[in-house]
Amino acid sequence: MVETPSIIRSELQQKAILVHERLCQVYHCPISYFHNLDPLSELVSALLSHRTRNADSGRAFKQLRALFPTWEAVLDAPVEQVQQAIAPCTWPEQKAPRIQQVLQLISQQRNGELSLDFLADLPVSEARTWLEALPGVGPKTSAAVMSFSLLRKRALPVDSHHHRVAVRLGLIAENVAVKPAHALLEAQLPLDWSAQQVYDNHEVMMLHGQRCCYFRNPTCNRCAVLDLCPTGQARMGNLEEVGDRT
Repeated sequence: MVETPSIIRSELQQKAILVHERLCQVYHCPISYFHNLDPLSELVSALLSHRTRNADSGRAFKQLRALFPTWEAVLDAPVEQVQQAIAPCTWPEQKAPRIQQVLQLISQQRNGELSLDFLADLPVSEARTWLEALPGVGPKTSAAVMSFSLLRKRALPVDSHHHRVAVRLGLIAENVAVKPAHALLEAQLPLDWSAQQVYDNHEVMMLHGQRCCYFRNPTCNRCAVLDLCPTGQARMGNLEEVGDRT
């Protein structure tokens, strides 16, 4: 693995902090946590959210909890019933057996206990490694469990909106996929930042992607970080050239 020179790393961190501060002014940090779930519930919620709109995965999670009062009941249920309960999400026929598989593995490793509360006592890196040994759990899901759940730990999830904004700003290279982007982007955040600040960073980057830095036709003319964004500056320059020719 090639090490990033310290001077470049320092410049990237300074830029990441400035972007964070600007976007926090726009989106009003600190941002309230949107979930108050225990870590196991957050894990299941995250598994349901893969390639699914938030509204649909939220509905699937609510239906699952309404039908099955405990995770033990989900584990013991016929897979067809679990699949029916989570029908609003994408690929319920794949996610139902996967959720049961994950619950079974947790139960086996925790001597029959279906809980992830023990993760609170582990260093974040160790807890994430444990989670990522489960099928279907990658950096985004492990970070979501650590950050979004009641654990409230320092971990940075990176979704597609967050990733797109980071690429356009030049915080990561265009050829860096979402999975490896997690470690690179989290390394740019100061070590003394709290879990709330790291959560805020994810939220403002995501919100900016949803509300300004769209996949198609981003509204660069009202972007709070346009002066820091080589992609936006190039795009605005191209638009001005087109305007001059018409």
